[in-house]
Amino acid sequence: MNNKLNNLIKAQEKAKELFDLIVSKNLIRSGISEKQLTEEIFLLTKNNLSIDKFWHKKIVRTGINTIHPYDAKPENLMIQQNDILWIDFGPIFNSFEADFGRTFVLGNDSEKTKLKDAVEKSWFETRDYYNSKDNVTGKELFEFVDKLAKNYNFFFGNDIAGHLVDEFSHYKIYKSTPENYICLENNTNLKDKFEKKKDTGSLRCIF
Repeated sequence: MNNKLNNLIKAQEKAKELFDLIVSKNLIRSGISEKQLTEEIFLLTKNNLSIDKFWHKKIVRTGINTIHPYDAKPENLMIQQNDILWIDFGPIFNSFEADFGRTFVLGNDSEKTKLKDAVEKSWFETRDYYNSKDNVTGKELFEFVDKLAKNYNFFFGNDIAGHLVDEFSHYKIYKSTPENYICLENNTNLKDKFEKKKDTGSLRCIF
């Protein structure tokens, strides 16, 4: 394993540690706003992991706001009982980017729980599909994710299904081009691009 990949894996493990803390500290609850929860998670990260830098905007979205894409700027909503939430943070650990997101459900709404479970299962199925292929393009992988959503009786509501992470900042190193995203416009062989060159970043691994 090359040094860069090792650092990226360590960063992702730290991000998982953050999300485990979010759960253990019972931060996700009704009666507070998205903004308040975002601030509480930021303080948790700073106080427990000594991290105060993030490479992308900190996202906490609840209810109707969960259907908005990353670039949207929806109004700040209050978290309600039986809500579904989407949380996405990109902390920087030792100059390497992590990117971690999870779906949470408050209460026992069966449809929301079904969606949450489908998202998690799809993540692992996509990882396994990628790892099973000798060659796979970003377009093919996106189409696989889109098909998975349909198989679970949902639809995939975004135009990308993953992206590059690297030493901060990958935006400055690689710029924003389709070959760095899992999307329909990417006909690049991801295996060649991201596994065979030691100085190249890794996909937001799905993997």
